[in-house]
Amino acid sequence: MTVFAMTEPALLRLFERLDFAPQPKDQALSRLFERWQQKRNGRIAPTAKEMGVPELGEDAASAFMLQWDSHQDEPELTFSGAAFDSLMGPCDPGAAVLIEAPERRNAARLRRLGRLVKERAEPVLAEFDATLGDDIRIRAEIVLTPLSSRGKDIDGLFGGVAVRHHHAPEPRLRHAHRIPSGTEPLLFSLKSGAAIGQRIAQHLGQSLQPHEERDFEDGEHKSRPLVDVRGRDVIVFSGLHGGFGQSVNDRLCRLLFFIGALKDAGARHVTVITPYLCYARKDRRTKTSDPVTTRYVGQLFEAIGTDRLITMEVHNLAAFENAFRLSTTHLNPYAAFGRHIAAVAGSEPVAVVSPDIGGAKRAELFRQDLEDILQRPVSKGIADKQRSMGRVTGDLFAGDVSGCTTVILDDLISTGTTMARVAQQCRDHGATHVIVAATHGVGGEASLRNLTKPAIDAVILANTIPQTPAFMISLGSKLTILDVSDVFAQAIGSA
Repeated sequence: MTVFAMTEPALLRLFERLDFAPQPKDQALSRLFERWQQKRNGRIAPTAKEMGVPELGEDAASAFMLQWDSHQDEPELTFSGAAFDSLMGPCDPGAAVLIEAPERRNAARLRRLGRLVKERAEPVLAEFDATLGDDIRIRAEIVLTPLSSRGKDIDGLFGGVAVRHHHAPEPRLRHAHRIPSGTEPLLFSLKSGAAIGQRIAQHLGQSLQPHEERDFEDGEHKSRPLVDVRGRDVIVFSGLHGGFGQSVNDRLCRLLFFIGALKDAGARHVTVITPYLCYARKDRRTKTSDPVTTRYVGQLFEAIGTDRLITMEVHNLAAFENAFRLSTTHLNPYAAFGRHIAAVAGSEPVAVVSPDIGGAKRAELFRQDLEDILQRPVSKGIADKQRSMGRVTGDLFAGDVSGCTTVILDDLISTGTTMARVAQQCRDHGATHVIVAATHGVGGEASLRNLTKPAIDAVILANTIPQTPAFMISLGSKLTILDVSDVFAQAIGSA
């Protein structure tokens, strides 16, 4: 039932369509709403846990979740997919996005919808036209449903967002969207990189250009730009991590096909920004006939026509530079990590520890940067496993961490086993506070068993890989995710 006849004039100005008997047009929103209906099962509303964001698969990219705290008037964001960030602007978990989101008018719309859902304890569907940034016209569809942790009152919201760009018919494609003038590159972000892509574009003062990503019933897909790229420099943001319904291979294939489409459409120069580069750990042969997958990935990017690739904190920098013959830029998050650790440590002594011999150079570079920030000496340490006949027979540890806030630094966390082991070694050697820090949180929920161990006081990650709500909730205040989008923006600006 469409309810415009029963609503106040203010709502008529905010929405093109408002319906309390939702029938979403978008397939992902329809599946999200069906899931909510199934979990509701005759009650006032399901709980946030029952909605199981990690179980949503690819539909998680369209979903978001908000939760009211008993002491706050506005709900806090607990999870958001790429579609939510594209509508509201870059949003961090824990933020009161309905009043703090960069896209203020869209936040005001969602705030009004949230009040309706909370008052009525019923779902609502809304559609409206909006402008993102300076000139991107979109049609948004939102389905918003209530959540209840106690089964009595509404204390949360679960929703989905679908955003469609307004563009001209295909024969007039070049007039579909106003392209930035001058020498500014055109920015595109695939769904897998939408969150950090939005942030980078914001730092650059530009808007993301519209594109199409379409999936077919047999699992095939296509992607294409919806603006004319002929003769232009193009930058593409894409995540190459697994999870949320897509594997590493799915995302790598989608990115390669999109680069090919850009080149076929006449793009002059294509730069790829992938905060986490997949297959970077397989950089050498350890057994007969082993693949050197890092090199193969480099050959794929080169073959499709990539001109430049920018990434952050690969597993082995020398192997990466040897594997990629095209132009590359390698970044690190040390400045962001250093500022945060300086604030945490205060005047306490600090030590930096490498969890293995292979990461010793990485840890030493960070230690030197941290000394520059702190303006005082920083101790160092190194740990390693002692192996005999292919079996771990003991642990090695060198360095003085006694009485120190100790930072164990690595490029990524997979299962967290090594980090937990080294954290305990640091404790045994007198460390007073142990922080594990890594650029990429690859393991996600699989690492929780180790990261929640008492030897670890804090976990620091960069926002190169999105994390699930379950991961963030499980670690709680122990977890800090630092934004490194400004590092990528500076790399683009200095090119």
